[in-house]
Amino acid sequence: MAETKNQQGFVFSGKKRSSTGQDGDDDFIVSNKKSMLSTGLPSMWEDPAAALASARHEFGEHGGVNMSIEASATFTVMEPETMRRMFAGELGPDRDFFIYSRHFNPTVLNLGRQMAALEGTEAAYCTASGMSAISSVLLQLCSSGGHMVASRTLYGGTHALLTHFLPRACNITTTFVDINDHEMVKNAMVEGQTKVLYFESISNPTLTVANIPELSRIAHDKGATVVVDNTFSPMVLSPARLGADVVVHSISKFISGGADIIAGAVCGPANLVNSMMDLQHGALMLLGPTMNAKVAFELSERIPHLGLRMKEHCHRAMVYATKIKKLGLNVIYPGLEDHPQHELLKSMANKEYGFGGLLCIDMETEEKANRLMNHLQNCTQFGFMAVSLGYYETLMSCSGSSTSSELNDEEQALAGISPGLVRISVGFVGTLAQKWSQFEKAFSRLQDSGLYKN
Repeated sequence: MAETKNQQGFVFSGKKRSSTGQDGDDDFIVSNKKSMLSTGLPSMWEDPAAALASARHEFGEHGGVNMSIEASATFTVMEPETMRRMFAGELGPDRDFFIYSRHFNPTVLNLGRQMAALEGTEAAYCTASGMSAISSVLLQLCSSGGHMVASRTLYGGTHALLTHFLPRACNITTTFVDINDHEMVKNAMVEGQTKVLYFESISNPTLTVANIPELSRIAHDKGATVVVDNTFSPMVLSPARLGADVVVHSISKFISGGADIIAGAVCGPANLVNSMMDLQHGALMLLGPTMNAKVAFELSERIPHLGLRMKEHCHRAMVYATKIKKLGLNVIYPGLEDHPQHELLKSMANKEYGFGGLLCIDMETEEKANRLMNHLQNCTQFGFMAVSLGYYETLMSCSGSSTSSELNDEEQALAGISPGLVRISVGFVGTLAQKWSQFEKAFSRLQDSGLYKN
């Protein structure tokens, strides 16, 4: 669609169906291919909420304030020559020439622009799941025989991908390290061989905070690309601003907020994201983890209020963590001053968004963890026993036997995952007083049972 601006500067769209150059210079199409996924924003970083507000706003086909959903799998052309030029790479999405929705889709492309604005990167591409985003970017950056260095403490599915699948299927190996031991990280990286340093900005489930600037410096000195999973901390942290090259997300979590959509995103340099869509060599193009346009539309309508939701998630997590600590429970939350990386997170975080929407309670044993969760759900309705996070209701799980179960006992011990670690994704339904009362009642029942004593 060719862009026109009204007096307020908003971008409207009108179909551009001719490739003759009558509506613009074709040389611009070729020279501008690199930025086809770009937000159109300056490269200088700004607050995520401000960046989102500044990003291009797509209006509907008939002037609706919301964009239209382009649900087509394939797209027609008006002239035979146009199709040849599209497949040759001369005409593309930067000028609204689309081939097939596995390649590019206008609605999904718009969500990608929003994700790039959110993370302050040149470009972004949205995928069918968080795992597809992670696997695709790693396969694009690493060839057979390649080597990666990664944190010991990762989401179980990611750990399994690096430990089992990639070595078996792709001959790509990974050395796991304590991400806070920078000397260990440096020693594990082999210049010329190590292609990627991979870690989570705030680790799942232990809530360890990575020193993104220092880790990025170490990796870049070794010639490696830094890939950071920022699923736990959208708005709170901006890894690209802090030195990371690529930021991946499971959009299914906080960004969606409804626990009803599976989706992912790769945010990074335009040349990398576009290389992943290359017709001959692109991991996204050839593996095909395509996002449905209707899903992209749903998500694009939720991103504008992500900042408000994150602030409330984080505010309540801080309140609960402070109160739970006073009860004598072993609570882990980066917002507490006794958290080992509290000052580090404070120095890196975007102001006013808090310290994250997750906290952990270490009950030491799985039996105690399960008893606590049972009381919290079935006796007082504080939250639900369920995996995932970022939902408006509070979700609880015992990580060692659920989302980190892909790690064996030794790997869990190295990752710092206690058998009784309860991961709590703090929701924002109900009043604070109401929900805290529910927690206190559940804890009181646990004490009365004799299973837990201070």
